[in-house]
Amino acid sequence: MTALRGFCWYSAVLVQMISQLSAGFPWGRWVDDIADGENKVMGVYVSVVVVVLITCVYVVIVKSQRRNGRELRLPPGPRGLPLIGNLLSLEPNLHVYFEKLSKIYGLIIKLQFGMKCVIVVSSSSLAKEILRDQDVNFAGRDRPVALLALTYGWSDIIWGHSDQEWRKLRKICNQELLSNTSLDSCYALRRKEVRRMVKDVYGMINTPINVGEQVFVTILNVVLSMLWGATIHGEERINVGIEFQRIVTGMNELVLKPNISDFFPILARFDLQGFDKEANKLVREMDQIFHSVIDQHLKLDKENNEHREKSGKDFLQFLLELMEKQDSKTRITIIQLKALLLDVVAAGADTSITTVEWAMTEMMHNPEVIRRAQEELDQVIGIHNVVEESHMSKLHYLNAVVKETLRLHPGAPLLVPHCSIASSIVGGYTVPKGSRIFVSAWAIHRDPEAWIDPLRFQPERFLGSDDDPLKKYDYRGNNFDYIPFGSGRRVCVGINLAERMVIYVLASLLHSFDWKLPEGTKLDFKDTFGIVLRKTTPLSAIPTLRLSNLHLYEENMPC
Repeated sequence: MTALRGFCWYSAVLVQMISQLSAGFPWGRWVDDIADGENKVMGVYVSVVVVVLITCVYVVIVKSQRRNGRELRLPPGPRGLPLIGNLLSLEPNLHVYFEKLSKIYGLIIKLQFGMKCVIVVSSSSLAKEILRDQDVNFAGRDRPVALLALTYGWSDIIWGHSDQEWRKLRKICNQELLSNTSLDSCYALRRKEVRRMVKDVYGMINTPINVGEQVFVTILNVVLSMLWGATIHGEERINVGIEFQRIVTGMNELVLKPNISDFFPILARFDLQGFDKEANKLVREMDQIFHSVIDQHLKLDKENNEHREKSGKDFLQFLLELMEKQDSKTRITIIQLKALLLDVVAAGADTSITTVEWAMTEMMHNPEVIRRAQEELDQVIGIHNVVEESHMSKLHYLNAVVKETLRLHPGAPLLVPHCSIASSIVGGYTVPKGSRIFVSAWAIHRDPEAWIDPLRFQPERFLGSDDDPLKKYDYRGNNFDYIPFGSGRRVCVGINLAERMVIYVLASLLHSFDWKLPEGTKLDFKDTFGIVLRKTTPLSAIPTLRLSNLHLYEENMPC
């Protein structure tokens, strides 16, 4: 009778939870994501399906959990309901929620998201075990179902499995597409867009502007310019950029929506919330853009090709040349080409945009920091010149500002989730095969045992003497107290691109303009969890002129 009462109670709870999928999830800002449109009618159908399933699954799950608890030493964590697990207790800002749990249960914890075992690690030593010591085993990706279409069948680098094709694509990116040599060759494209940004801000002088929006437009244009250079022009270029922005935004929002197919894979084939349908629609729209640009690119005559070589070689040109190669070790398919173009946007745009906005926010909150940064800019560049990328290596304090920004506001606070290929031991606990692994860079970067006064924005911590280990911290995860782009074989492939763009854009904004808050406004440091850690409230600031020579605000300034 006890088992029967437990089963009936559990069934009622489960039906209630599934019904909430149509009426609103108790997960803060996720409510509307699941409850909109035609998904409201899915509640009853899903309830019936799941109640039937639990008849078969309930006993198996309970017995399995009891057996595993006796045989395996799993990490500690909050207890959850069978099958549902901890889904009902989740909070919108997962990075903050996980940090709260780590203070209760320890630096490695286990949660259950439906049928998915989730492991969260919040210390540098455990991150090292996962990202370096057992790199091979944790090189898998736990991939949201909606991404199958959005990544062209896992044909990209960010979400693709660590197999031979993945290694080939990563090598192509590292050695040919995103290498320093390749990025140098398309500097003219980046410079043009940054100079356009300076001109646009000059046109809005002494009026409040949305800094994040301005940076978003600029960096997206920089990335698109590097993707296909001078292939399209004028109004068509603007329209393609707007459409591309809309599609990418839709993709990012879709990936963030809670998908019942991820929590209960047995239901994935039914696409109960219509995510697959929406993802395929976005991919078709993206394909139209890609094929249109590729067709135009291929139709360029020899004269235009020569002109493009002089103005800067774009990424599409690199990739089309790789498609023509006979060597299978470097040749790519059209599917891989499109997947790589999407990766460039994800690796080079999103993180760069949010980092610039967070850096500006922190600097305006700390006037001494912005004063020192501008003094350095005046010393290195002068007040009669414009910022060039060649100046970046000499801007030591501004580089420290960017490092400190990424420490407090890492672009991906939980990195991209890893997946355990086989069961293994981490920190003395068993991590089951197929677990979703979150490495909390956000918590590691705020660890008081690794950082003095960790919540304080202090770029000087990265400017020690030559023998100071902090000065040697880089973005490539060589020290596990600082992993804004991950580490190991899954370290972000777009580091070179992001590093160049963030410092170049930030230096241009600070060198050309002074910044102040609109009267009566205050800085807001609240963040919103997502693929990247965005500011909840966009930064609004008023630019004023710093340079007396107004020609320095023109778009077509000579190098």
